[in-house]
Amino acid sequence: MLRKTGTWGAAAATLLAMAAPAHADWSLVNMPRGVSTMSGEIYDLHMKVFWWCVLIGAIVFGWIIYSMVAFRKSKGAVPDTKLVHSTKAEVIWTVIPVVILVVMAIPSARMLIKLEDASATQLTVRVTGYQWKWHYEYLESGVGFFSTLDQDSNEARQRDASLKPGDVPHYLLNVDRPLVVPAGTKVRILLTSKDVIHAWWVPDLAVKKDAIPGVVNELWFEVQADKPGTYRGQCAELCGRDHGFMPIVVEAKTPDDFAAWLEEQRNAATATMTASAG
Repeated sequence: MLRKTGTWGAAAATLLAMAAPAHADWSLVNMPRGVSTMSGEIYDLHMKVFWWCVLIGAIVFGWIIYSMVAFRKSKGAVPDTKLVHSTKAEVIWTVIPVVILVVMAIPSARMLIKLEDASATQLTVRVTGYQWKWHYEYLESGVGFFSTLDQDSNEARQRDASLKPGDVPHYLLNVDRPLVVPAGTKVRILLTSKDVIHAWWVPDLAVKKDAIPGVVNELWFEVQADKPGTYRGQCAELCGRDHGFMPIVVEAKTPDDFAAWLEEQRNAATATMTASAG
């Protein structure tokens, strides 16, 4: 018996040791506040509804626990063998949830209307999903390119590769060519797909919408003027065997830097066309 117990103890200790690193890496992460003009408002609405739900949960479960303790059998409580009807109680537990839902629905509806208002945009980019890459086309300038998983991540994901995932910065979240936009500018995205359903999702911009073949969806975002930087996302719709390997990277530049970048892309495209024609 001692030998058996010792064997089980050793096995349990081994399993705990193996699970420790995974447990250390696990954490609860809240919705990010983000860097776009809408993401802060979305975060505030999210937290407001969250605390409403916490309050409702505390009241409901508090009442249940109180009832269980105050009306337990040991205190002489006797179950009612007849179904008791109370019109007043039914009205109360119907009206209160309706009022709560209406209070939640009004700001939510306002937010949805604002999210769908893509008027007065200053830059339009057509985004097309492919298995497994994205194509970006700046409609006003004619600049366009494919964006695919960066070479280091692609190499590290291969079986028996010399490069390990832990050695690659932003593993599976980096691309060879990011989408570049100007900060402080309202950008409209026209989103579609050439094969299956994809989804364009960047948490820090508070945007996520499906790219559907034969359908053009619309979304917009505006990176705050004081928040230039690099923001990452992924395809959020299961689209095939390499679904996990088509990340999204948005690089927000200052308006002057973006104008210089766009001019550089135009010149490069013109040079390529001239070389091909020659």
